[in-house]
Amino acid sequence: MRYLLLCCILPLTGCCSHMANDGWSGQDKAQHFIASALLSAAGNEVAQHQGISRDRSAAIGVMLSLSLGASKELWDSRSEGSGWSWKDFAWDVAGATTGYSVWQLAQH
Repeated sequence: MRYLLLCCILPLTGCCSHMANDGWSGQDKAQHFIASALLSAAGNEVAQHQGISRDRSAAIGVMLSLSLGASKELWDSRSEGSGWSWKDFAWDVAGATTGYSVWQLAQH
């Protein structure tokens, strides 16, 4: 949780070279959504197979997905990158929660 919070706060501190000037839709947004959903569901499943409780494995899956999404945005914020995109990160959050929801529904 601390790592995610750090990744969310860092762009606000000016540590990022630049911000992206992008829209809310596009192929990359769908890729963010699908990748985050798959990572969240996979993280949930792997953690549960390791004997971790259902609640804790759900948190692990969502945090894995969001941490990787935030890391990707931090990477994009380099001067050579496309820039930090809050819109991309919003699609990451939507995908992670969808992956969590689908995984929960599949368990019942």
